[in-house]
Amino acid sequence: MPLKFILLMILTLSTYAKQSNHTIATIAEASGIAYCPTTQSLVVANDEGAFYELSLEGEILSKYTLGDYDLEGVVCHDKTFAFAVEDGALLIVQRDTRQSQYLKLKGKKFKISKKSGIEGIAYHKGLYYLSIQAKKKKDAKILVVKIKKNHAKVIDIISHGIIDAAGLQYVDKTLYIVSDKKDTLYLYSLKKNKVTRKIKLDKFAQEGITFAGNHVYFADDKGTVKKYTLLELGLNAL
Repeated sequence: MPLKFILLMILTLSTYAKQSNHTIATIAEASGIAYCPTTQSLVVANDEGAFYELSLEGEILSKYTLGDYDLEGVVCHDKTFAFAVEDGALLIVQRDTRQSQYLKLKGKKFKISKKSGIEGIAYHKGLYYLSIQAKKKKDAKILVVKIKKNHAKVIDIISHGIIDAAGLQYVDKTLYIVSDKKDTLYLYSLKKNKVTRKIKLDKFAQEGITFAGNHVYFADDKGTVKKYTLLELGLNAL
């Protein structure tokens, strides 16, 4: 068999394997992901205080290290990134200058520890939703947070009963919550204050979720970014 044909077969099989497990990029300890509409790109946070910007096909466009932060999620705004920090804070970063502001969480009583830190972040109409990692249903909560001048104020707490809520995304009055422990995507209605649907996911370390067009992207803590169609997950167009 000609060497050229063998190499072509290897390349084809490699591409198929990559697509079949939905992996589009390799990023160490990927812990959060968000879609940036203004640049039609993705931003991915990791546990080592760095973030990456990617094309929607998974090409790594840039990398920047912010410092000694355990970043656990990200929201992409027109001019800033908002990162969830595990120890109980928001890190607001200017997209053009990379200048940052560390805003400690204050306000309503809540508990943050090394075993139950902030794990996910979503945003809607001036409010951030931060999920607390929890091993027990009674401890599974989301903090509703508003930015102040020198801190981030917790103005409400939502008890949802989803253990290990590791990634969040807000769409149309619904929080899309991924649980790494359960390999499940939960649709949680803020209006009804309850889970309205559960979708079983492939087995991987789900740490973040975002939507772009007809696709769903996941940050996988084992070191990858994964891409699915809405149809594959049984979701309607958003």
